[in-house]
Amino acid sequence: MLNGKRIFVVMPAYNAVQTLRWTSAELPRDIVDDVLVVDDHSSDATVQLARELGLTTFVHHQNLGYGRNQKTCYREALRRGADVVVMLHPDYQYSPRLVTAMASLIAYGEYDVVLGSRILGHGALAGGMPLYKYVANRLLTFFQNLLLNYKLSEYHTGYRAFSREVLQALPLEENSDDFVFDNELLTQAIYLRYRLGEVSCPTKYFPQASSINFVRSVKYGLGVVATSLKFRLQKMGLGRFRILNPRGRKLLEHYYHEVRDSSPQEGHS
Repeated sequence: MLNGKRIFVVMPAYNAVQTLRWTSAELPRDIVDDVLVVDDHSSDATVQLARELGLTTFVHHQNLGYGRNQKTCYREALRRGADVVVMLHPDYQYSPRLVTAMASLIAYGEYDVVLGSRILGHGALAGGMPLYKYVANRLLTFFQNLLLNYKLSEYHTGYRAFSREVLQALPLEENSDDFVFDNELLTQAIYLRYRLGEVSCPTKYFPQASSINFVRSVKYGLGVVATSLKFRLQKMGLGRFRILNPRGRKLLEHYYHEVRDSSPQEGHS
């Protein structure tokens, strides 16, 4: 808890058994009230390990995608009373120790959304980010800053913190269940005039860390461009899009269950 605010960490997981223990071990448990793991129907022992580590665990009934995984994360965190929600990948690519800094900026009212940026400083390439991903990150970020009339060092980090108000207000059910969900969420937050801040975050690329392939990266990039164009067209009065409708669908659906023991069959129901 920070400044009377309940701090939750949520981890959207898929085949994360090799790195989940490392990520969990470095969380600042003195300020984190609960840790939720949502497993997107992994084929490994992610669910069993999460339960062994004492983490609150949910499992999708089938593989539904990264965006749907986050929707489950946020829905459950809100349902359990979170005031600040930090989304951290369990693949150990981002430093769990930054949870305190990111959550503090929201708990003390400085920002509504905080991003752990790999671009601030000089850590991305040094940490092993592939050159083509770095170049694509910079080009897409320039394009988005131009169309969204905002200024962030990057829009593509998987390390984010949100206030309860933001997660309740954004029409997240209108967003994709795929990777572009990340970008749609930030676009919605900017459109609705929430305050976004960034902290510098070192990153590590190694074989066990999750990373989408080139084809999926291209698909994601095209989705980013489309999302930014929707923002600009709606601002200009030339279109109306569901993801930018404040009265759009919120987090309502049931498509998962909580795992209450570590029996193997729970991970594949």
